[in-house]
Amino acid sequence: MQYLNLSFTRQLSWVFLIALLLTACGFQLRGSAPLSFTKLSIQGSPLSIKKDLKRTLETNNVKIVDSAEDAEMLIELLNESTEKRILSLSGGGLVREFELYYTVNFRTRPQNEQLWGKVQTIQIRRDFSYNDKALLGKAEEEAGLYADMRKESVRAILRRLSATNPDKQ
Repeated sequence: MQYLNLSFTRQLSWVFLIALLLTACGFQLRGSAPLSFTKLSIQGSPLSIKKDLKRTLETNNVKIVDSAEDAEMLIELLNESTEKRILSLSGGGLVREFELYYTVNFRTRPQNEQLWGKVQTIQIRRDFSYNDKALLGKAEEEAGLYADMRKESVRAILRRLSATNPDKQ
């Protein structure tokens, strides 16, 4: 028992030493990059990604405004699409796996510019195993995967927005 406590204490000491060295050298986990604007207008079609994008931007202290004149940055959501492709078949010709795709197209423009930037596309892909005996569960899993892909697309849009400076364009 004494040996176990000594071993645990030694391991804990190593963990603290490594943590101390990492913080002493200035290492920190990558957080989200700060956005260079505080007001944004979301324009375009009423897509399902819009609600997730609004919520995430508001969490990052960005105020969503309706008027383009009040915004520092504008984003136009052009379209989104989902696609389901067969990835593999069983020996009997039944579907075993699908590929799920979620694609969103958008463009941005600082308020002080007249021209929109080029259309940007984000495409997320997931593999999805399929079993026709668990049809209801697989339908829920598929819907959950599409929701996760939509959230990942929002994070990708935020990364692209954080690289945009409305004052320098």
